[in-house]
Amino acid sequence: MKAWQFTNTHEPLVLNEVPEPTAGPDDVVIDIKAAGLCHSDVGLLEDEGWLPMLGPRPLTPGHEIAGVISAVGEDVEGWKVGDRVGVCPSEEGATSPGYTHDGGYSFKCAASAKSLVAVPESLSFEQAAAGTDAGMTSYHAVVTAGGVKEGDRVGIIGLGGLGQIGARIAVLRGCEVHVAEPNKQVWPLGEEIGVTRIVSDVTEFAGENLDVIIDFAGFGTTTAGAIEAVRPGGTVVQVGLGRMEATINTTALVTRRITLIGSLGGSVEDIKGVYDMLASGELNPTLTSITFNEIPEGLDRLSKGDVVGRLVATYDA
Repeated sequence: MKAWQFTNTHEPLVLNEVPEPTAGPDDVVIDIKAAGLCHSDVGLLEDEGWLPMLGPRPLTPGHEIAGVISAVGEDVEGWKVGDRVGVCPSEEGATSPGYTHDGGYSFKCAASAKSLVAVPESLSFEQAAAGTDAGMTSYHAVVTAGGVKEGDRVGIIGLGGLGQIGARIAVLRGCEVHVAEPNKQVWPLGEEIGVTRIVSDVTEFAGENLDVIIDFAGFGTTTAGAIEAVRPGGTVVQVGLGRMEATINTTALVTRRITLIGSLGGSVEDIKGVYDMLASGELNPTLTSITFNEIPEGLDRLSKGDVVGRLVATYDA
């Protein structure tokens, strides 16, 4: 079968012929129906800092996966051929498709049974794929790490694939939500999902008395700006990895008693929470479908900031 594979930093993905995966004792094989494209995969292509975290190369990226089980390992319980599933890419104790082993930029993949989440019949595979990482990561950052609650004043940095979902989740939890997003073309989206105010830069949050700021961009300056803009005693949740490093004002961090939390991925339970919101119709993120052949072009568009919402590759095995 065909797969788009990563060989090294600063090199384009290569279209290779690869063997179909088999199910280990605790694994399943999934016929992939949809795979989301993530800024992390752009970072994978551009930043050497990702290399120590990867499995053997060439490696098939793609960690936002939804599809149908086509084979089940001998020790797997609770799952059967034909089940519609999403894959949690960061479940504790499970392998991580797209990082530790081949992922979703192909037509089949193996996954640990403990990382699976049942996809409700009312959800499309595109929604299910986006929910596995973009949705899970946003939910975890807002709800689990950020602990936002009704009445909180929340800042969101970045209204891309993760930010739009995180902002909507905060709105649904009864928060007053402010967004910092330099791309004014996506501002109408913020208004559609219930955002109170949109500005171009996080520094404009200063004086807004925000309880929590969640940085879905992570371009260094955004992290530094959030620490200085959140209210004294407030919390900054760092999610985005647009850059692998940031220079922050530690004086502001200490004297203003700011809590800085790193939030990575989430769990099967976080995905279940997202799937419930998606199934209810209250959470309906903007998705753009592309084909398998368009995956490299899609990652290039992400790198240039030329995407509204989330890109999802859809294809049949």
